[in-house]
Amino acid sequence: MAINPSIITRDLDKVAEKTGNIYESIHIVGQRAKQISTNLKEELNNKLSEFASTVDNLEEVFENKEQIEISKFYERMPKPSTLAMEEFMEGKVYHRFPVQESGE
Repeated sequence: MAINPSIITRDLDKVAEKTGNIYESIHIVGQRAKQISTNLKEELNNKLSEFASTVDNLEEVFENKEQIEISKFYERMPKPSTLAMEEFMEGKVYHRFPVQESGE
């Protein structure tokens, strides 16, 4: 099994330093990863929708090299969680806590 060279061991103290709590930091990274994943999925679906055909011909499916190249490009991209962690560590992710209203 090959080890992915993009896997980086993170110092948990540095991750927690941004919010003061490791769990809050991981939650923020997770939420950002969801946003990135949704955006990439929409982008990919829009590009692949151009190739949608009503004909179910296997020969036609295998001949479409451009569609295959687009799919391979997205497969080679870094995972959304990796992108989100990089953004978080570089201070590019804005986060805030909702203001809690005082009880009546």
